[in-house]
Amino acid sequence: MFFTDWRAKLRRRFGIPVTGLVLGACSSPIPPDAPLSSPAAVPTQVTPPRPVIGTEPVGKLPLPSTPRSWNEARRQAAQRLVAAHPGSTYMGRVPDVLLAIPVLEVELNADGSVRRIEVLRYPRQARDTVQIATDAIRRAAPYGDVSRLPKPWKFTETFLFDDARRFKPRTLDD
Repeated sequence: MFFTDWRAKLRRRFGIPVTGLVLGACSSPIPPDAPLSSPAAVPTQVTPPRPVIGTEPVGKLPLPSTPRSWNEARRQAAQRLVAAHPGSTYMGRVPDVLLAIPVLEVELNADGSVRRIEVLRYPRQARDTVQIATDAIRRAAPYGDVSRLPKPWKFTETFLFDDARRFKPRTLDD
């Protein structure tokens, strides 16, 4: 305990001034006659922003078909989720250990647009996956005309997230 307190005090006392001296010694002096706003004096490097998983743009999805049952509606919704997010989904075998498993209930309007999303299960870790799943559901809408299906116009989807925060809808894991 004493050793760690001593090191912390030393770092607080000398860490910032020593860092400033080292960084100052590494820089080259600016000549007094050099203009400060010269474009040649300031190197510019443009780096593209890193894409956030689950937000990559996709082309327009094809119009959904009219489902004849809730099983068909759930399967079509899961397929649209994967089609709308090709870079943030995975297909194939589910890993033995998953990062997070949020469960969402999606309430639809008669035309298949999303009316409301309710989280039925929050994961213990990686709680940000709930927002990724919610955004994915909204971007993949509409889900087809459900007006001929029995009310309530709701379905649940379980999202299986791997360590890279890519998801697979549980409906497609059959």
